Amino acid sequence: MAADGGPTTRGCKQEAPVSDDIEYEEITSDEVDRVVAALEQLSTTVESETIKAFLEECSTNVYYLIYDDEEEAENAAA
Repeated sequence: MAADGGPTTRGCKQEAPVSDDIEYEEITSDEVDRVVAALEQLSTTVESETIKAFLEECSTNVYYLIYDDEEEAENAAA
């Protein structure tokens, strides 16, 4: 427990409250490609399978920030 009696969040990411006025950040495919490539390269330097799994998950999440939306749009148009 925290000093104020509430729960501690050591090691946990706290989510921001969801609101109706969400602002979206524009992310380019070039930036996504660079980050995915960097994460894949970093993964080759790591021995820990756990860390490799986290890097792969991170890489997948970054990839789908932009490409998931494009694929859905292409499939809807077809």
